[in-house]
Amino acid sequence: MRRHIPTASPSSTQPKYTLATQRRWLSLESTTGEGIRTPLPAAAFGKKPISPFYFETGYALYAKRPSRPFPPPFLSTPSGSFSDPLSTHNRSRDRRPYVNGEMIRGITNGDDAVLVGENFIGANDGVGAWAQKPRGHAALWSRLILHFWALAVERDASVVSTQSSSAEPDPVAYLQCAYEQTIEATSAPIEWKGTTTACGALLHHSKGTDGPEPMLYVTNLGDSQVMVLRPDTQEIVYKTTEQWHWFDCPRQLGTNSPDTPEANATMDKVKIKEGDVVLAMSDGVVDNLWEHEVSQNICDNMQKSTSGEHMLHMAKELVNAARKIAEDPYAESPFMERAIEEGLAMEGGR
Repeated sequence: MRRHIPTASPSSTQPKYTLATQRRWLSLESTTGEGIRTPLPAAAFGKKPISPFYFETGYALYAKRPSRPFPPPFLSTPSGSFSDPLSTHNRSRDRRPYVNGEMIRGITNGDDAVLVGENFIGANDGVGAWAQKPRGHAALWSRLILHFWALAVERDASVVSTQSSSAEPDPVAYLQCAYEQTIEATSAPIEWKGTTTACGALLHHSKGTDGPEPMLYVTNLGDSQVMVLRPDTQEIVYKTTEQWHWFDCPRQLGTNSPDTPEANATMDKVKIKEGDVVLAMSDGVVDNLWEHEVSQNICDNMQKSTSGEHMLHMAKELVNAARKIAEDPYAESPFMERAIEEGLAMEGGR
């Protein structure tokens, strides 16, 4: 099952070396479709950073249709009257989604979910066709998997390591755990159905001759994409390979899907350096822009931007470029090209 209306959810990040003294910050969920990082719960505020490297971040979003509200019990509903005991409880006025007592990490965009943190970024592409099915909620599935995935990253001792540590993280195992927790959270008596692709990039480190060196652990299942660019040479250092069952039906996690992280997810270790740009993108970008257009857009806007929020500026410009093609019925696009190769008559963006 495949969603019919695409969304664009890119997050562009730049690794920088630091002594890991930066502090985390707390924010409410953004409603503007752009920002520096996605929200953290109060419990995460002031925690010690987990790596000698971190991402300098920015994200931008665009959805062709609005996100559906999360159903109870994931979203606390307001009390019905002043006599309701919950009317005096602060959670009754809290509109942020929760699961198992934890604020759900990331941000929902249409049926997709995006998470942008100091060492982990991800973009899950929910299959929008579930909106037409009884108890279908792809946005909930995409967000929960990303939430539990991020929690597994945060809690693994091999990720919370020192500059001299050689312990390795296991992002596929984290995703498998997230998948199983999402199944449990959406099972009876509160059953909700959905499927989603998943891609994420974890910034870690390896031992080098002169100290720790940044290492990117990239995990992918489906047709979202992680790409690594080197702006000084305009080189595409790395990109994930799309996984399909057949045309327009990518591998996906969730209801009735045979795919699982353990069996189907790929994980690559990518050596990166300071100044590289890491992108996590849904097919709302890669279906509308060829890879050379993505690279050129990032490199051009990196040179033009002089503000301290240049990663945010670059993310916004990339989304704008993808949206322009998506809304043009006569544009040439990668999705159009693939459709024609499959013998389908199509033109324009997606």
